[in-house]
Amino acid sequence: MTRHYLSVDDLSHDELTYLLDLADTLKADRSMHTSALAGRSVALIFEKSSTRTRVSFEVGVAQLGGHPLALGSTDLQLGRGETIEDTGRVLSRYVDAIVLRTFEQERLELLAGASSVPVVNSLSDFEHPCQAIADLQTARARLGDLTGRTVTYLGDGNNVTHSLLIAGAKVGMHVRAATPPGFEPIPMVVQRAAEIAAETGGSVEVVNDPKAASEGAHILYTDVWASMGQEAEADERALVFPAYQLNQGLVDVAADDVIVMHCLPAHRGQEITDEVIDGPRSVVWDQAENRLHSQKALLLFLLGLA
Repeated sequence: MTRHYLSVDDLSHDELTYLLDLADTLKADRSMHTSALAGRSVALIFEKSSTRTRVSFEVGVAQLGGHPLALGSTDLQLGRGETIEDTGRVLSRYVDAIVLRTFEQERLELLAGASSVPVVNSLSDFEHPCQAIADLQTARARLGDLTGRTVTYLGDGNNVTHSLLIAGAKVGMHVRAATPPGFEPIPMVVQRAAEIAAETGGSVEVVNDPKAASEGAHILYTDVWASMGQEAEADERALVFPAYQLNQGLVDVAADDVIVMHCLPAHRGQEITDEVIDGPRSVVWDQAENRLHSQKALLLFLLGLA
């Protein structure tokens, strides 16, 4: 059966742990599996702009010995009205996996439904599940076992928040999301994360007080206040979100071994200060690097090669 990765919830706890272990192994020895994708191609479709996702997937596929085929909407007949389903049916005859960065989650689901090869969600408006694996890999490298650890997300309850809620719950973490009123994560996601946490010994909490949410946290995490497609709301959001800025004041009330995370790109001086992102608690650049290793592990897993 073809395995897709559209949501963190597509992985069991054991599968997620396996991927984290494999990602660590690939990071420690980049000479491993260098011919695993020999003779194989991976289509990388970007309907949104990208730095880390595009580069890490292109480099990752190449390091595994495969051929990465990066495509924008204007490179495909999608830009002239061909359906995403027909695109999936055709690409499935040419490539061994499809990675899609898009807007609506529904497009990923339609693509996966029509594709006979694995489809990977490399970002949608609903989730950013590849980022979540890299986040856990980064946190585990610094903090060890994540069970019982507390991660606090500060800012907009967006796609990154959704994936972090599910991923954190799956590994038994206590996940707090502190957002302005009206910007909370989708209730359906919060409910699902809470159900998972009840099985793993973790917990999920959505609050509006950033300082209270940061107290004792082992991880402080933030993202941009206006995601791609929300540029028109940027000025309005800039009036609402300053209290949720990840600054030294919040670091000071967190745990002594707190680490600071940001999925990037960062708007310095808005959601995070220079002092914090460049400070000794920051693991932001490790996070960015680990996109490469975790996505290599994901492709090997989905293709049944490791």
